[in-house]
Formats: sequence, structure tokens, C-alpha cells
Amino acid sequence: MIPSEAPVPAPRPDVPEPAQQHELWPAPFVGDRPVVAELTVPGSKSLTNRYLLLAALADGPCRLRSPLHSRDSRLMVQALRALGAGVEEVPGDGDFGPDLLVRPAAWNATDPVTVDCGLAGTVMRFVPPVAALGRRPVTFDGDPGARVRPMGPVVDALRALGLRVEDGGRGRLPFTVHGTGGVPGGELEIDATGSSQFVSALLLAGARFDDGLLLHHRGADGRGVPSMPHVEMTVAVLRGLGVAVDDSVPEQWRVAPGPVRAFDVTIEQDLSNAGPFLAAAVVTGGRVSVPRWPGHTTQGGDHWKHILPAFGAEVELADGTFSVTGPPVVTGVDLDLGEAGELAPTVAAVCAVATTPSRLRGIAHLRGHETDRLAALVAEINRLGGDAEETEDGLLIRPAPLHGGTFRSYEDHRMATAGAVIGLVVPGVRVENIGTTAKTLPEFPQLWAALLGTGRGA
Repeated sequence: MIPSEAPVPAPRPDVPEPAQQHELWPAPFVGDRPVVAELTVPGSKSLTNRYLLLAALADGPCRLRSPLHSRDSRLMVQALRALGAGVEEVPGDGDFGPDLLVRPAAWNATDPVTVDCGLAGTVMRFVPPVAALGRRPVTFDGDPGARVRPMGPVVDALRALGLRVEDGGRGRLPFTVHGTGGVPGGELEIDATGSSQFVSALLLAGARFDDGLLLHHRGADGRGVPSMPHVEMTVAVLRGLGVAVDDSVPEQWRVAPGPVRAFDVTIEQDLSNAGPFLAAAVVTGGRVSVPRWPGHTTQGGDHWKHILPAFGAEVELADGTFSVTGPPVVTGVDLDLGEAGELAPTVAAVCAVATTPSRLRGIAHLRGHETDRLAALVAEINRLGGDAEETEDGLLIRPAPLHGGTFRSYEDHRMATAGAVIGLVVPGVRVENIGTTAKTLPEFPQLWAALLGTGRGA
């Protein structure tokens, strides 16, 4: 079994940060006015980056229609170009930018290259197994915050597959993968309790391994893989491109060797990023509708259908439009978010303005996200007068009178949008660095202004 790396904590939110280095965004305040709006959001980051990666492995040119254009997707495009793929923007019918045409990589170059991962987990974890298929040394590095994110399971997996990886013994960025022109594949065990991305990273490249891949998850203390919908998304995407994947045995995946079929696909809008806008209806007692909501999806954001009613909201999916109507009074919740951890910051923001206590469970892995999200949420909710504390696997949030102040983002897009949600009903909230939302939703300030009818962004 591949050992997981020793835990190294992300920068703690209780360490003072120089907020004055970033512009403070006055979060729009609506008070007692219900938010009533209809809007769409840009494409799914999870789907965009999976399809981009698979396009570089495909057996012919591919087209992504209505993809996400954000920092995370741009970093993926740059990474694939560094590996030899061609990515071209072409006119399309999407509301948020052009389509992408991708020419698969040739995998025969030998010159060293460096991949900038930024703070994108999909780049730092998905791309190294693909880089191993080439013949060149590929160095991976990223933002300071990326250098503390867990990477050990990917590094150790590559070594177990016969690759040479230089990481100075850290199990974290920066590191260099020395490709030899192919990966034997075969049977492999990893501990993916830290992130579902460790599983997806290996599955996405597995069909191009000589013998395919038989992957087992063996979690410490018997713990499972968090955010399993993301793994299910990976499996569904692979099957849709002709890759045979057997996931009939729990916590085991078998990927048959073979080609990845060229494709032309339209990317669903990002349902996780729709969350703050839907939450606006909940906290203000308003109504927000999102057209073109997929009837069937593997996105974790589809959990909003079940999460928001727990706060007393009414939800409806009719004729492809998902609508949320907020309750007269927001009550607290007791939720296991283990399958939808990326939604937790928005959920916590709603909990902070609820009239009864809330408990969020199953999200210990958020300590290894863009920042330690559990500590960050506690610090920022409490900074505004709230009453929040960490538990072993989540948060306790109790009712408390909130007041204005600075809500720090820690360079984390979901922290920034959580601050915006609280600011709807708490006057004087200023969000540090709203621009960090460019990671997955560059249009957030403008969409937020349009949602509220204020006509002002950032």
C-alpha cells in the first residue's frame, strides 16, 4: 500500500494576514428586501478541466462548447500546451466566452518544461499522471498556498508505477516527473481520504497506461473517499468517451487500456458556483431561478436540491429551470456534506444568519483545500460577531448578532462568495480580494450586482 504523506497543515487563518494588500469590496446589503432574479452562470470547472485533459489524450481533435473561462481553466490550458497539446479559442454560442478546440499532444518532445498549477487542484493532481506518458521532465509548482496542499498520494502512486519523481521528500509542490514515454499501469493502492481528486487523477490517465489500471482506495482508519460525486463524474465522463471503467466493487476502479474517443461536448453550467446566488434567495426570503439546470448530472452542486430545503426553503425544477424560494425565517441545519464539501462555505454562510444552531459534518478534508476552510470559516464568522467552532469533522454554528467588518478570503474563491452572502443581510461587510473569485467565476462581482439590481460590480 502506498503511504499517505505526513500531514502538513495549510496556512492557518488565525495567522494575521495583511488584508490591506487587497482591495476591500463593499458587499451589497439588501436588508429586508427579498432578492428576486433569474440568471445563468459559466460552465462547470470540474467538467471543463476533465474534458480538457482528456482532449489532450484523445484519438483526434476535440471541441468544448460553452466551457469555463477562469483562472483554473486557463492554468489547465497552459499546462496542456506545455505538454504539446494545441488549444485554440473559436467563436461559439456560449454566454461567457468562446469555445475551445483541442489538438491532442504528440508526447514525443524531450525538452524540460514547467507547469504553473496556481492554486488549481485539478491541475496539480490531474496533470502529473498525464505528464508521465511523455518523454520529458515536467516540473510542477504553483502559488504559495498550493505548496501546502496534499500531493503525496499522487507522487507515491507515480513512483509505484515506475516513474521517477523528484520532490525533496516533501510529497508536495514543487516536484518533477520524469516521463519515459509510457506508463506500465497495473494494480495500485492509494489513500484518497484527503481528496477525491487523487482517484480521479489516476482514472483519467489510466486508459493510456499499457496495462490499464486497477485502483484500490485503502483509507486510514477505514475512512472512505470524500466528495464521491466527483469520482462518479470522472467515471461517467470516461465512459462517455468509450473508456471501459468497472466500479462495481466499492472503493475499487478498473480502467481498461485503450483509446480515448475524440468528442464534441457542451459543458454544463457550474452548479456549485450557482450556490451563492441560490443562497441569496434563502437569506433574504426571495426567489432566484437558474435556467438550463440539467435534469441529470454528476455535479456535486446538484445537492442544492436537498440542502436548501433543510433551511426551510422551497425548491422546484420545472422545464429545465431550478428555482429557490426563501423561507420567512432561516432555521439551522444538521447536514452531512461529505459528498459535497465544496458547497460548505456557502452553506456555512447561511448557517451564520440562521435563527437556530447548525452542525455541518463529514468535511474534515476541507482543511486541505485552497486554505484550511474550517478554520477560515470559524475565524471570519466570529470576526463579524458570530459564534462558530470547529469539530473533528466539521463546524458548529450558533445564532449570534452579526455586525459589519472585514471578511478575509485567504485567496479562496469560496470564502469570498461566502462573505458576499452574509453581506446581503449584515450591513458593512467588506470582502477582502473579491477578485479571487476569478479562480472559477471571474464574472462574480458583475453577476452579483445584476442579481441584486445594484448595477455595480468590482
